[in-house]
This record gives sequence, C-alpha cells and structure tokens, in this order.
Amino acid sequence: MYLLKNQGITKFLNIFLICFGLTVLAHTANAQVDIAKGKELFSGNCASCHGVGDKAVVGPGLKGIHDRRNEAWLLKWVKNSSAVIASGDAYAVALYNQYGKAQMQSFPDLKDEDIKNILGYIKAEGDKPVATNVSVAGAPATSGSSEGGSGYNNVILTGMVVTLLLVLVTLSLVVSLLTKNLQHKELAEADKEVVNQKLDLESIFRSSAFLAVIGVFFFLVVAKAGIDKTMKIGKQTGYAPTQPISFSHKLHAGKYEINCQYCHTSVYKGKSANIPSVNICMNCHNAIKRTSPQIQKIYEAAEKNQPIQWIRVHNLPDLVYFNHSQHTVAGQIECTSCHGNIAQMEVVQQRSPLSMGWCIDCHRQTVVKSEGNVYYDKLMAAHKGSGGKEMKVKDIGGLECSKCHY
Repeated sequence: MYLLKNQGITKFLNIFLICFGLTVLAHTANAQVDIAKGKELFSGNCASCHGVGDKAVVGPGLKGIHDRRNEAWLLKWVKNSSAVIASGDAYAVALYNQYGKAQMQSFPDLKDEDIKNILGYIKAEGDKPVATNVSVAGAPATSGSSEGGSGYNNVILTGMVVTLLLVLVTLSLVVSLLTKNLQHKELAEADKEVVNQKLDLESIFRSSAFLAVIGVFFFLVVAKAGIDKTMKIGKQTGYAPTQPISFSHKLHAGKYEINCQYCHTSVYKGKSANIPSVNICMNCHNAIKRTSPQIQKIYEAAEKNQPIQWIRVHNLPDLVYFNHSQHTVAGQIECTSCHGNIAQMEVVQQRSPLSMGWCIDCHRQTVVKSEGNVYYDKLMAAHKGSGGKEMKVKDIGGLECSKCHY
C-alpha cells in the first residue's frame, strides 16, 4: 500500500499498463494477418516484378510501402491499378511515368483479406533487422538475412571442432599419464608391448581402411559436384543471349503497346509461343525505318527466303510436356507471371527458373480462375459438392507426374 500511495510509482504503473494494453492490441491486429499466406500469395503473384526490399526489380521495391500509401489506397491499386491512374491520382500517375508507363497487372480476384496478408508479409520482411558487414578492399557490404543463418551455423561448427580438439587433447594427456605411471610398475611382457608401443603413422596411411575412407570421401565430393551441376541444367535465370537483330521489346511491347499475340501468333492457341517469322516483321518494316542497319538484316533474310536465326530464351527439357495455350487460355495466366514485365526489357531475359520445383509451387498456390470460364464449370460443380473452398491447380491434377511427364 505504501508503494501505491507514492505518486511516482503510481504514474509508472499507469504508463506500464497503457504500454501493455497497446502491445496486446498490436499483437491482436497482427494476429489477424496471415504472414505465411501472404508469403505464398506474394510468391505467386508479385515476386516476378517486385522485391520485398528497397531494390527495384521490374517495379519498385516494396519495403516501406505502408509509410508511402495507406491501406485503402493499396487495396484499390492492387485490384485495379489502371483505374487509379485514370482517376488522376498524383502518386499513381508519377509512379506510372517513372517506370516507363508500364501498366501493372491488376488482380481483381484477390480478396481484401488476401491483399492485407501480402502487405503483412511485406511489412514483416521489411521490419527484419539487416546486419551489414564492413566492406574490405572496396568489396560491397552484404546484408545479413541469409548471412545470419550461415554465421550461426559457422559458430556451431567452430564450437564442435574446438570441443573435439579439447577431447582429443584430454585423451592424449590421460594416455600419457597412464603410460608413465605403468612404466614404473612390473608388467607382463604382453602388457609391456602395449604400454611401450609407438604410433606408426606410415602404417596407418598405408592401411586398407584409411585408403578406403579417402576413396569414399573423394567419391562423395565428386558425386556431390556432379549432382549440383546436373540440378542446375535448364535453370538459367538471367539468361539473355545476343540476338541476330537488336530487337527492343521495351520499344515494341512497351512504348507502342504491340500485343504479344501479334508477333507470337500461337501464344493463345498452340503448345508453344512461336518465334516470329520474317513476314511478320515485314508487315511494319516494309515502310518503317527501311534504312536502319538492323532492319536491313530483315530485308536480307526476306530476299534469301530464309528465317531469322532468333535464339530461344525460355527453354524446357524434352522430357517435359508444357502446353502454352492451356495456361494462357484455360488457366488465364498473365504473360508477366512467368516471363516478367517483358514490356520493360530492352533485351529479353529469363526471369523465372522454370524448374520443376518452381512449377509445382505455382500449381500448389494458384487458385483456378473459374469465374466466367466455361472450361472449369463441371470441375467447379464437383469441387463445391465435395465441400472444397478454393479450387487450386493441385486439386485438378496439377501435382500428378503424368501431367508433365508421359
């Protein structure tokens, strides 16, 4: 009671209770955001164009987006960015112009809850402390998000090595003390041989057991290196070969807004999106920039009746079956989901790994766009009848081996 009568103590308790209440409220608010779900949605819808840090990818980095815009504005922007720009919103128009008037993909199918989960994940990632290392000899400093885990592992490994060395030293001292003690006692001849025996390193190195261990070790090292190389086959993120003609997608698809289907005519109806023929190029360039050295290469190919030797950027192994139209028409997947923002690429490069794991993750996360899509009418009826909530690609055979390997 004496403490409660003290005015300073009373103020301290009041402040403590207020802070505690605010902490509980903040925790309750954060609990309503599913960070794991937000990460899943971000990976499936946003990661190809945005990073959760400061660095821009295709679009701006999203760290601190909560400080730049309020939640209501962000909900409108994600669902229909073109409408926000058309409304004359100063921030939206400035962002649109800053990134070369590239139109961000709208996500009308995402619920408010989904977008809030994504924003919660971005905030959680942005709030993580970033440890930096001091640059050495001009080398750039590295952030600590991934380094932290490896640093922790290095500490554990170092501790284990030190412990092992201490154990070995202790055992050596024990053996030495026991040997000296036994040498002053009367022992049988057999025991004397054991006590007085010397360590013969040469015989150890020549022993079959030692050679077998060394052989197995080198085999494992070579096998690991071979497996790592094999697993990287086809994973060529960032691959941007030099094409025979300097074609700018940023100019054609970006500035002039030429639809993908105009040049890649089978993008919505074929197993693969075809490489444009000379005739398609000549539709425009028989009158446009005729004297350009690059355009002259098109004329030369046309005169020789030979195709332009374009180099394919996105490749899949022969053992994989992939149908482009199934994804773009039936699945209604946007081009940018897999290829990134082509309209902002001067030279096209592979943005997604196109690996089996990447495809499977997409099938696990992607919700089937069934609204107004007659392709899925019967499937949706059966799915709802079974009590399912959202039908994802994994629910319609997206994880079956025979779908892609037959």
